[in-house]
Amino acid sequence: MRVADKMAYNQVTRNLQKNRGDMQELQNQAATQKRVNKPSDDPAAASRVLVNRTEEKGSQQYIKNINIAKSYLEFTDQSLSELSESLLRAKELAIQQASDAGASDDTRRVVAAEVEQIYNQSIHIGNRKLGERYIFGGFKTNNPPFDMDGQYYGDDGDMKIQVNKDAFLAMNLPGDKVFYGSGLGSDGLIRPKAFVPKTTEELQEFKQAEADRARRNQEMKQEKMELRGPASTTRSNKAFYSVDDSSSKGINVLKVLKDFEVALKVNDKEEIQTAIDNLDVAIAQIINARAQVGSRITMVNAVTDSLQKAIVDNKTVASNLEDADLFQVVSDMNKADTTLRATLETSNKLMNQSLMDFIK
Repeated sequence: MRVADKMAYNQVTRNLQKNRGDMQELQNQAATQKRVNKPSDDPAAASRVLVNRTEEKGSQQYIKNINIAKSYLEFTDQSLSELSESLLRAKELAIQQASDAGASDDTRRVVAAEVEQIYNQSIHIGNRKLGERYIFGGFKTNNPPFDMDGQYYGDDGDMKIQVNKDAFLAMNLPGDKVFYGSGLGSDGLIRPKAFVPKTTEELQEFKQAEADRARRNQEMKQEKMELRGPASTTRSNKAFYSVDDSSSKGINVLKVLKDFEVALKVNDKEEIQTAIDNLDVAIAQIINARAQVGSRITMVNAVTDSLQKAIVDNKTVASNLEDADLFQVVSDMNKADTTLRATLETSNKLMNQSLMDFIK
């Protein structure tokens, strides 16, 4: 009898501990409203929740990156809009002054002063800053990319920012692309990760491509003409157009304005007429640049929408995996409470036995 009573006592004690543990776990679920509070609760679900949380954090960081790029692109678009308006005004003045019917030496000298202001404003736009960065300097964002002679001291670097797992976005347009038209048409929107050569042949091709690119950049710098000079100087295509790596030619916007100003000062009607055509090319070039910026803004908006949807989806999946069903938890708590009470009553009867009970 003593052995049997001892076994019964141990069994009741184990049941009591188990029921109290179950009740405590259910109370914890009710308090946190989570079914999975630690990996041991459901290892498979906990693992999937961790994956979804990691993806969610990644998407949130990508959105932060995109917001930086978007502010940069929107400020660039605003600057290009002002530059476009300035060029349109310059063309309007050129059309007015190209004919002797509505212009004279005196009026052209007066208009030359306004064109000079347009030129200075264009230089100012080229040296715009967002925060502490010059937006048209390429990678060289710490110093003004243009001097008052229109010489460009930036580079052709595209500042890329990661917008999702496998894609990067160039968030700037270097000044030589905007104001000189250097390779403007070749600039992409979403950039893949950098190419990594895997074979000897790919490595040789990669080195050759980089060498060709460096050579073209050097040729572009050599063939850009100085901005100042007499308006009557004979011009060649090389005077206006930069070396092209995308089958599209670009005009030196600042030189066009300076030549127009000089033509007005020296009363060179032929060059004033030429300025109209050159301003058309310059305006088209800025429109092309704005189109690229606009395409990137559209792209980042689409990527942002996709990332926000992914965040919501990840939260939904994680919630389904780890959140507790409160109705089920309450029902289980009632059952556990009934079981616990029964166990306590049983243990109470067992523990309250007297010596006479053992003698029987």
